[in-house]
Amino acid sequence: MTIYFYSTREEYGCFSNFSPHGFELDNLYWYTSEHYFQAQKFPGTPHLEQIRLVKTPKDAARMGRERKRPLRPDWEKVKDDIMRKAVLCKFETHTDIREILLSTGDEEIVENSPIDYYWGCGADGSGKNMLGIILMEVREILRQR
Repeated sequence: MTIYFYSTREEYGCFSNFSPHGFELDNLYWYTSEHYFQAQKFPGTPHLEQIRLVKTPKDAARMGRERKRPLRPDWEKVKDDIMRKAVLCKFETHTDIREILLSTGDEEIVENSPIDYYWGCGADGSGKNMLGIILMEVREILRQR
């Protein structure tokens, strides 16, 4: 049985990068994994801190996508590793959601995003589902520990 997630209000909503599960990473506190991910597009700039401190993950996502900000040149090469680092830290920090992730056994996990064909499955299911893949990798890492 494939596990689908998207909204934070649904079952498995804690798998979303918008879920309110903060953590400390790189000696800073992040409200959500979305805040961390978007801010990493702009290391060593004031944009990182602006995104870190914004109130909602939706605002962090919007700011991270603004192309008036200077996107790091290696972004396409590092974005998967940055996402993996954030997701792992989130699930290491919060026992309750770690248990939910581990309870999925060997089921496939899919971000059921109708608009995102990279992190999610897209409207027609043909997307890469990279967030789902990373969640399954993190599940395996947590199992080994």
